[in-house]
Amino acid sequence: MLFLRYGLFPILTLSFITSSCAPITRRKPISQASKVRTVSEFSPIKKKIALLPFYNETPMGGDDLAITATEEFRREISKSREFLFDPEAENIFGSSKEIYAGGGVKLAQLSRKAKMSGVNIVVFGRIKEARVRQKSDEIGFVRKVKSLAESYVEIKVFDVLSNKELFSETVDGNISDDNLRFYQVETEDNLSYRQELLRYSVKVAVRKFVPRVIKVGARLDWMGRVAKIIGTRIYINAGRSSGLNLGDILKVITEGQDIYDPETGAMIGMSQGEVKGTLEVVDYFGPDGAVCNLHSGGSVTEGDFVQLY
Repeated sequence: MLFLRYGLFPILTLSFITSSCAPITRRKPISQASKVRTVSEFSPIKKKIALLPFYNETPMGGDDLAITATEEFRREISKSREFLFDPEAENIFGSSKEIYAGGGVKLAQLSRKAKMSGVNIVVFGRIKEARVRQKSDEIGFVRKVKSLAESYVEIKVFDVLSNKELFSETVDGNISDDNLRFYQVETEDNLSYRQELLRYSVKVAVRKFVPRVIKVGARLDWMGRVAKIIGTRIYINAGRSSGLNLGDILKVITEGQDIYDPETGAMIGMSQGEVKGTLEVVDYFGPDGAVCNLHSGGSVTEGDFVQLY
């Protein structure tokens, strides 16, 4: 018995030491072993904007001021990450100047073409007023100059789906600037300074539109289009860049009909299209396209419109 007691002790000790030196397999936390995608991980759907180059109808600032206004709007809207700019917008609609010259008729005529390209809203505008006024002290080698830049910018937003103007507003970008100048200031330097003031004034005006456009855009329905059907694969003109996720279900609808007032002949809006079926997004292709399989229904044809289910 003593042999068994004292002979067994070294064996148990050795076994304990061996087991303590063996590599330990740690279980991954549940959060790491099976990570579930949350809502925040899914991309929000982005509506496509056709931004037409603004134009400057004032004698001040020239095309430079119009370009400043256009690019400032593009930059500020892009920060929201809720929109996607159509690079072919100008090729489809032309410039803002052309739209104004046609009294908006061209815009209404081209709304279907915009739908086919997947554009949701069209934004265009103009600089209606732009000027700089300066006042300096009467005497002194170094004079205090007070400058006031004034600009008025108009922006219009057109809903392609309903084929109507959503809003039209004019806002100001009036700013003032005080600085000290030597009396013998060169004319060229002063012109450059005045141009910089006008640029900043226009930027201030354009920024005032951004929250309104974002709010209006949020109320609109996103819409894409069936671009091609090859076998059982259905290709649509929106994909990863537009915010579509794999597994998204889209409803396929026909184009609605224009509704006119029988008394005035004015267009009231468009009727809802008929639902033909649903699609499931299964893959991406190209810069911004998606591949879908038929999920339910049938008779899907090229040119049909799609919306999130």
